[in-house]
Amino acid sequence: MQKNRSDFDRHVAQASAALEPRLIALRRDLHRHPELAFQEHRTAARLVAELEAAGLQPRGGVGGTGVVVDIDGGAPGPCILLRADIDALPIHEATGLPFASETPGVMHACGHDLHAAIGAGTALVMAGIAPRLHGRLRIVFQPAEEILEGAQAMIDDGVLDGVDMAIGFHNKPDLPVGRFGMVHGATTASSDRFVVTVRGQGGHTARMHQTRSPIPAVASLALALPALVPALADPAVPAILGLGMIQAGHSHNVVPDTASLSGTLRTRSETVRNTLQAAIARQCRAVALAHDVECALDYRRGVCAQVNDAALFVPVRAALRARFGDVIDELPPSMGAEDFALFSDAVPGFRFHIGSGQPGRSDRVHAPDYQPDEGSIRLGVEACCGILLELLARA
Repeated sequence: MQKNRSDFDRHVAQASAALEPRLIALRRDLHRHPELAFQEHRTAARLVAELEAAGLQPRGGVGGTGVVVDIDGGAPGPCILLRADIDALPIHEATGLPFASETPGVMHACGHDLHAAIGAGTALVMAGIAPRLHGRLRIVFQPAEEILEGAQAMIDDGVLDGVDMAIGFHNKPDLPVGRFGMVHGATTASSDRFVVTVRGQGGHTARMHQTRSPIPAVASLALALPALVPALADPAVPAILGLGMIQAGHSHNVVPDTASLSGTLRTRSETVRNTLQAAIARQCRAVALAHDVECALDYRRGVCAQVNDAALFVPVRAALRARFGDVIDELPPSMGAEDFALFSDAVPGFRFHIGSGQPGRSDRVHAPDYQPDEGSIRLGVEACCGILLELLARA
């Protein structure tokens, strides 16, 4: 494998450059027609058509609206999965671009249109040298990342069957195009959500003694729950208990029967996660007793923290340095969530960042005017191909 690397590298560079106009056109088409989680029917059909036109045999309908294409090498070897997410966000676009979203209230504001183009380009480039490879590449176009449900749906449909390792990526406007980002260990946090519904007895505010108002109980929980983090969590382990919504009543002079609050718990430690989940339940029971109300806790565990495999850090970094030079930034982890975590929880996985910041702009993902640099598409394809080849060379 090693003796072929210079030929492979030359092929990757030439093929990526030749494909760039086609991939930009694909990205703009997807950007013009964004689709929300599990509604990516047109997106999936467009990707299938693109892959089939190159002689590949993609499978649609995986995990609902996902697409998978396998590229087999000429000899046995590991199976490496590459994930590209494809869903958009419920955001009304305000870029003014000629290829802006034609769907009101829906926009590719996180760059998943870029990701889809990078995944397609990687498949097309690697297919050109497939007979000389050892192993199998599985390119996965995943739906519903924004609601953290698409990865599990694809796993349930068997997308990890036979997979030995997984690679993920995300565009990053904080980095200028041409640079790449890597994180040691945990890159994101787990994300759990909860709703506490408090039931009391309503009535007139002039006769509070005849009611069991749920509002003081909700107020007590709103103060007590965030305080659980500094009280119980190791301060060296990041954890956030954030409240996002409180609902109670419809009139100034009517005590409601019910009130509720909801929020999320995020951490990069499973121990802290379990400790705080149990503490939330205890606090609800204590408040119910103190205020003579009922507190019903609906706690839903989401994805786990995404942890980059330590053994993959070196080959991923080596692949990027070999192709691009000293353009790698080691980044701090995020408290956001990412369902690529479910892939990397099942097999060794690594997720890296592709710089997408345009000169003179300060874009942020999930913003209505998000405008990533399209130069990141070709560089993303080269990076993914380089990493895949590096891992196959080490296998």
